Amino acid sequence: MRNMRYFQGIMIIMLALLLPVHSSAKGYYQDGDVEVDIVSDQRGTLQRFDARMGGADVERSYVIARDAERYRIRVSNRSNKRVGVVLAVDGRNIISGKKSYLQSHERMYILGPHQTQEYGGWRTGKNRTNRFYFTGMSDSYAADWGDHTAMGVVAVAVFREHQQQILRKEKRYKKSGKFQAMKEGPGTGFGENEWSPSREVRFVAQKRAAEKKFIKYEWRSTLCSMGIVQCKPARKENRFWPHNRRNNGYAPFPSWSLQLSF
Repeated sequence: MRNMRYFQGIMIIMLALLLPVHSSAKGYYQDGDVEVDIVSDQRGTLQRFDARMGGADVERSYVIARDAERYRIRVSNRSNKRVGVVLAVDGRNIISGKKSYLQSHERMYILGPHQTQEYGGWRTGKNRTNRFYFTGMSDSYAADWGDHTAMGVVAVAVFREHQQQILRKEKRYKKSGKFQAMKEGPGTGFGENEWSPSREVRFVAQKRAAEKKFIKYEWRSTLCSMGIVQCKPARKENRFWPHNRRNNGYAPFPSWSLQLSF
């Protein structure tokens, strides 16, 4: 086969379906060649909260997950060169399904200059994916493989193209399930099958990732307890609709009158 004749060091990767991008606010982070957002089918681009950790080439943030909600990973290349991106959800490479270490030898997607793509599921074939959805850890795809080592994390490693590789002009392609609420930490499930055509291209990745981005998705209650998001305020008593009647409905004596009685 033609693919078997690729010389050593050439990576075989999948160029995914370019999905329509829903209009929304721009991503929270603006540093680096690539911008990453989590896009909910219901809520649009999810707000990101800085995890206050990381470095010059590493970003970490939180988003709020809702049980049974389907989502996509939007990746935007802001540079004028092709880049390769290794994407892992709950520690599993979303193309191969194998445990990911965000290394250059793994299966990766390719983004052309200034190109944006959305990845909405586990790739189960050249033209098929199965949707991502937030669920409990025990219902997740990673847990089905006995892997709990990176639950609740969307990880992206960005690789620049090796200087010696001859760039080729790429073509763009044009383009519901049984969920159960889980009272546990979140994970990503293996949802319904969708048509998602792709093709293989050649890309020589530099050995070291240029940047890495980690997005931890958690239930709101968890982020509230961590102080990442503001907790819902306690219900306040309506001054025109008291919940508890005092003094059998009659006006109570003021505090000063009680002092005079002694």
